[in-house]
Amino acid sequence: MRLAHISDVHFGRIAHPDIVATLTQAINAAAVDAVLVSGDLTQRARKGEYKAAAALLNSFDAPTLAVPGNHDVYPWWHPIKRLRTPLTRFRRYIDANPTPTLEQPGLAVLGINSAHGYTIKGGTIGSDERAAIAQYFSDQPSGTFKVLVVHHHLITLKMERGHDVARNARRTLEVAMAQEVDLVLCGHLHISHVEPITLAEQAHQLVIASAGTATSDRGRGSNRETNYFNLVTVGDDTFTVAEHRFVPNDGRFVEAGSAAFPRMTPASSSSPDVTR
Repeated sequence: MRLAHISDVHFGRIAHPDIVATLTQAINAAAVDAVLVSGDLTQRARKGEYKAAAALLNSFDAPTLAVPGNHDVYPWWHPIKRLRTPLTRFRRYIDANPTPTLEQPGLAVLGINSAHGYTIKGGTIGSDERAAIAQYFSDQPSGTFKVLVVHHHLITLKMERGHDVARNARRTLEVAMAQEVDLVLCGHLHISHVEPITLAEQAHQLVIASAGTATSDRGRGSNRETNYFNLVTVGDDTFTVAEHRFVPNDGRFVEAGSAAFPRMTPASSSSPDVTR
């Protein structure tokens, strides 16, 4: 099976006039089985931005799953709405359920919400979300490829020290690993990066794939002014995460690198930096 992973679309800050259509064409041409979106569909949670995001999701041939990001909650100049009903527009235009699921033969995907109005840009994963991870993945048959989608990061990337990590990240990772989740898809940092991790007390390897901003002009660090999406190919024994970068002069996305990982086997890599 093949899965497309996009993040940080940020309608309201689109980088190139044709990049949204080019992204759609590239993903549809890849004949993916699902499109998974790890948040920040909008820049300021405006109605027009959400309508554009909904149109993007509808343009894909494959089924989609999307979770909210911190930019998808009401901005601070709507303080009451931000604190009381932060995801009203996400629920109206994207998905009424901010903890969506997507299932196909051999595949189980769960999205969880880490974006809340009482934080500035950082994320929080609560006990309800952790319980949802444990319940959902424990019910899946043996051999299912398990994917968790969340906007905020659960580890500190080796290539980008000092960035924010979601509150309760360590506990969330422990639950995900206990359920033998294969892949976590996230965004938020606007940096494309793929990294396998283990925890000292658990042998299961889990891969974190961060997608750079898919269509906006908000790339950071080494990915400044660069747009990415990920293409995940799942086989019987291994899976591959291929990063695809947009080349403005050519007007297309090209593969920029890939990494292959064994499915549900112990890892030899060292434990990453994580926070509670």
